[in-house]
Amino acid sequence: MAKKNVKDTEYLFISARLRSMERNLLTAARMERMIDAPTAEDAAKVLSEIGYNEFSPASEAELSQALAAERERTFQDLYRFVPDKAVVDVFRVKYDYHNAKTVLKARAMGVDGSRLLVDAGRVPTERLAAAIEEGTLEALPPVMAGAVQEALEVLSTTGDPQRSDFILDDAYFREMLQAAEDTGSSFLKRYVQATIDAANLRSAVRSLRMHKDGDFLRRVLFDGGTIPVDRVLAAALGGSLEDLYRPTVFRAAAEAGTAALESGRLTAFEKACDDAVTAMVSGAKGIPFGVEVVIAYLAAKEIEFTAVRVIMSGRMAGISGEMIRERLRESYV
Repeated sequence: MAKKNVKDTEYLFISARLRSMERNLLTAARMERMIDAPTAEDAAKVLSEIGYNEFSPASEAELSQALAAERERTFQDLYRFVPDKAVVDVFRVKYDYHNAKTVLKARAMGVDGSRLLVDAGRVPTERLAAAIEEGTLEALPPVMAGAVQEALEVLSTTGDPQRSDFILDDAYFREMLQAAEDTGSSFLKRYVQATIDAANLRSAVRSLRMHKDGDFLRRVLFDGGTIPVDRVLAAALGGSLEDLYRPTVFRAAAEAGTAALESGRLTAFEKACDDAVTAMVSGAKGIPFGVEVVIAYLAAKEIEFTAVRVIMSGRMAGISGEMIRERLRESYV
């Protein structure tokens, strides 16, 4: 359930609406049509059939604009009908932190990073950029403001953007998890925890590939997942990641991680991590109405946005269909 004062029955209308809207999600069959389409223009037409704004398939900028418009439509449509709007905001947190990272890196390099900002967070990009540039961090959510301040100090003293990113990533997961808990939805909390579990498994495998020590690995692991950080650390340094993740939805991902350590290729591993999160969310398919339907739809749209970017960027670059398929994650529908 969502907040205690919001009953599942209050989600009857939005659940029915979203079940209808699911028909316009980017299905696996539609992805195949886009990949196999004779031209990039034909691939883009598949997106226009399901409601995306038309764009030039020769322009990354127009692709980004079409994605931004669809993302904003999704959020605004749900804001209109969802009883607890905080559920939607949980999915906007990541864009705030993406934008904060972008502004900080652009500032450190002395370049304009505005074209890389995604105006889909809780804080409008202009306000966020101004808060960082002008030092008025009180205009940002408290947890984010503290993380940005710490990241600024690290950049000024060490010039290390990686450490700055770690600080912001840690705050992102803490804030996202707290926001999910505040909604009262156990399903949303599990989704966020699965996201953290996936991030920690990625960090463990990448760190082992780079032959990093335990101190480094501890800095890039995040609290809040279903598997405690200490157990991930122990498995990575002296145990078995496969044994640790075997009872979870990340079993296949951990096996792919072991294979990646031997072969050097991360593509299948990265895909398996994301697919495990999708598998967890797919549990909502059998729920007729409730906040779970909203959460699953939002997660499905995030998967869709990534797939659109992968396919269209691949078509623009002339990448083979086989290579595009290797990079695609499992769709929700």
